[in-house]
Amino acid sequence: MEPMTRRTFWGVSAAGLAGAALSGTASARGKVTAEGSSNAMEGSVFHRLEFDGAKAVEGPAVRVRQAGIRMIPVVGGKYRVWTKRIGRGKTKILALHGGPGFTHEYLESLEDFLPDAGYELYYYDQLGCGNSDRPDDESLWTVERYRREVEEVRAGLGLTDFVLYGHSWGGMLAQEYALIHGRHLKAVVISDMTASIESYVAHINQLRKKLPAEVRAVMDRYEAKGEYGAPEYQEVLMDQVYRRHICRLDPWPEPMMRSFAHANEKIYNLMQGPSEFTVTGNFKNWNRWADLHKINVPTLLIVGRYDTMSRDDIERMGRLIPRSRVTVCDNGSHCCHFDDQETYFKHLLGFLADVNSGRFAPAHRA
Repeated sequence: MEPMTRRTFWGVSAAGLAGAALSGTASARGKVTAEGSSNAMEGSVFHRLEFDGAKAVEGPAVRVRQAGIRMIPVVGGKYRVWTKRIGRGKTKILALHGGPGFTHEYLESLEDFLPDAGYELYYYDQLGCGNSDRPDDESLWTVERYRREVEEVRAGLGLTDFVLYGHSWGGMLAQEYALIHGRHLKAVVISDMTASIESYVAHINQLRKKLPAEVRAVMDRYEAKGEYGAPEYQEVLMDQVYRRHICRLDPWPEPMMRSFAHANEKIYNLMQGPSEFTVTGNFKNWNRWADLHKINVPTLLIVGRYDTMSRDDIERMGRLIPRSRVTVCDNGSHCCHFDDQETYFKHLLGFLADVNSGRFAPAHRA
């Protein structure tokens, strides 16, 4: 059996992905009437087709329930992104997935905790990802454009005074959004993300130095030739880096496997670069350290002990963001919502409860 690598995941057939995209975006192909706040929506409005002989004509409007799924227009209505609501509750939470280029799927463990606690959870696949439209336009894959997209999604879903949750690259977007559109936020959760790419690169290369010498030799050999897609290189990344610092469970949870399989490698490479250790993409100079003091809503920062992000960096963020709380998952890595789940959700749910009750108080480490 071929070893599992990131490249193997991305090697799924285009036909399979196309089928998944069509099933998830069927409403985008028909006539859909946009409505206001999602709070009032029990379905989307379509027009039933009526046939006069061989000719189809638009019939009466009907409201159709579709499991909380809505397609939201972005980029001025040129494209649509897939969103899904899980549960009902007064407090709404919008989740931003990582990557860039991955999907909401690896965050599905949120469903086991947030809806049962009375929260209304919204996923969405960012443009170019998963069930959303996947245009072939490199000008779309920038931090600024994705930040505008988050606001388009918020407005399309009718969310106000909501909680923004971001993991990894989604945590970068959450910082960007909080700095520009903080007036819409009730609170923000920044999970497993530092405040600059420079900080990330410094830490992950410190982790690299701790790998076995023979592993580093393999990585050095292929990187010198620019052969990042070589099977041996990808196998080393998966076995020696991902299993140590991305997710420490064996096997990986199925939603995580699915998200890797559906990832858009093109967006990842354009924005980040060819590997976790070589950041040459267009967000390589991203840095928000000097701006963190401007985030003025209750903020939860989460990091794993074995994370690709530095615990010291996250604790520094906690000192710079005025109304923040820091949680360290001592048994967790970058995906500590899986590999230190008990700690992760204990503190996430505690933070949300404190925000809702007005009892929230900053704390350097929870």
